Amino acid sequence: QVQLVESGGGLVLAGGSLRLSCAASGRTFSTYGMGWFRQAPEKEREFVAAISPSGGTTYYADSVKGRFTISRDNAKNTVYLQMNSLKPEDTAVYYCAAKLYSGSYYHKSLYHYWGQGTQVTVSS
Repeated sequence: QVQLVESGGGLVLAGGSLRLSCAASGRTFSTYGMGWFRQAPEKEREFVAAISPSGGTTYYADSVKGRFTISRDNAKNTVYLQMNSLKPEDTAVYYCAAKLYSGSYYHKSLYHYWGQGTQVTVSS
């Protein structure tokens, strides 16, 4: 069992930055692929970014490419999402998730564990 706890959300002006963190329990964090998803009101949960177990490969949604950066520190059992140049359309609850097996990082159905989410609000 893996428990994930997100932090770092908040209210920010458009053009500003936030860094989200996701702390994971367990001693096998370095074997999990990790992803960030987000869900705005009345919308489907959508893929934002993901990172391979070693951190050597990253994946991004087109809408955040060039603005967001995912990284991980396996010694600290933590994955991060650095968000720059934030836009009002980035407003959502952000969730981190862990997947146990290889395969696509883009589909939420392939992730096994989820955090409780952290709210990000970008005002114009």
